[in-house]
Amino acid sequence: MGQSLEEKTAALIAKDPDFKALVEEHRQLDEKLKEIDRKVYLLPDEEVERKRLQKLKLARKDKIAQILNA
Repeated sequence: MGQSLEEKTAALIAKDPDFKALVEEHRQLDEKLKEIDRKVYLLPDEEVERKRLQKLKLARKDKIAQILNA
């Protein structure tokens, strides 16, 4: 039986520093987005930054999924 996704992720984090950095960057982008989302109102510049962070986070997530499914 194959490894679960969490087990595979943990194993890759342990042995691949590039993958670990990718996962960490995804986590940091998520934290930044949560911080922005706590605000009641966003200025136009903050909206642009939020969209930019969302795109970066999605790109990291896609790359992580691509590596895990390889």
